[in-house]
Amino acid sequence: MKSLVSLSAAALLLAACTHANPHERLRGAHYVNMGSSFAAGAGVGDVSAESPARCYQSSVSYARLLAEHLNLSLTDVSCGGATSAHLIDPWNELPAQVDALTSDTRLVTVTIGGNDIAFIGNLTAASCEQGESIRIAGNVFPCPAPFAIPEGAYDRLETNLREFTRQVALRAPHAQTVFIQYVTLVPTTQCPQSRLTEAEAAELRIVAARLADITQRVANESGAHVLAMDELSVRHTPCDSEPWSVGLPSNYNESMGAPWHPNRQGMETIAERLQALVAR
Repeated sequence: MKSLVSLSAAALLLAACTHANPHERLRGAHYVNMGSSFAAGAGVGDVSAESPARCYQSSVSYARLLAEHLNLSLTDVSCGGATSAHLIDPWNELPAQVDALTSDTRLVTVTIGGNDIAFIGNLTAASCEQGESIRIAGNVFPCPAPFAIPEGAYDRLETNLREFTRQVALRAPHAQTVFIQYVTLVPTTQCPQSRLTEAEAAELRIVAARLADITQRVANESGAHVLAMDELSVRHTPCDSEPWSVGLPSNYNESMGAPWHPNRQGMETIAERLQALVAR
């Protein structure tokens, strides 16, 4: 009886220790972050010294914050302007992002798709008056005209994401994959920070919803996880009192962060929610 009691006590102690240190299984593990500027953290804080020149990876992106919190070995291949095709195929001098995966990779995060369907481009076009210019990362750009969404863009996005999850399963079979949804950008009621008409806002909400649906569907099919930042950030748009993203007000300057991208609080919140998700 005494030995059984001792064994039970030991089991309870082990369970308590495991519960108290939910991230121990990931500490020191290889972590790969992929995606577009939303994953790179463009416009938030300083550009990381490790960033390729044209990728604008932030030193305080959610990936780098998470890696610091959990002592992960991070390989960040995210890049501003990337599309889902760049997950699986080279992009000029940059190799396919999946090439960063190894059999030792234990965590993969990705935010991608907005560039495939001109989501951020059309947010910028809608909120920026023709004749204005925007200064981003030291460069001055004229306000863009609206972008046409290419024929079949949504289908290609879904096909590419499926191939991406297939590649992850082959190259990093022990990795936990997390798709991070885009934060909600289009406010319910417009304001000087958004400068969208209600018609523009309604159309852009449809684009965001289709992107989120595709991401969720591919994740469900592949067994990947989804961090639903679109739902978590509904009351944290550029028009809300505690915004997790930057809009494009008429007095915009680049110190605010990249237009229509997560701000510092947004990145910190994503990192916190991501840390809680991978601990499950």
